[in-house]
Amino acid sequence: MTEGILNVASALMLLGGGAFAVIGGVGLVRFPDVYTRLHAGGITDTLAPLLIIGGLLLQSGISVLSFKLLLILLFLLFTTPTASHATARAAMAAGLKPVTHEDSAASGGPSSST
Repeated sequence: MTEGILNVASALMLLGGGAFAVIGGVGLVRFPDVYTRLHAGGITDTLAPLLIIGGLLLQSGISVLSFKLLLILLFLLFTTPTASHATARAAMAAGLKPVTHEDSAASGGPSSST
């Protein structure tokens, strides 16, 4: 009984993490500039590994593997936001401007007045 519940919870966490990873990948392709792409990638690159490693932890039980997975998760939770922040700072230092509504209206893009 308990093993079945753990398997279902693990499967849901693994599927959820995979879904968030795919959604983040779509956001990286669809968004127009580096800042919105960082938002899509940064949020999902933190949440997807949390769910995936959480699901793997449920499958592994209490073992040395669990400790290693927790260390990997800790490393990811510290480095992913730091890398996103550093990328945003580098984009600002390079003079990249965010795409605004006025930019898309001037270029003949879709307007939000419809």
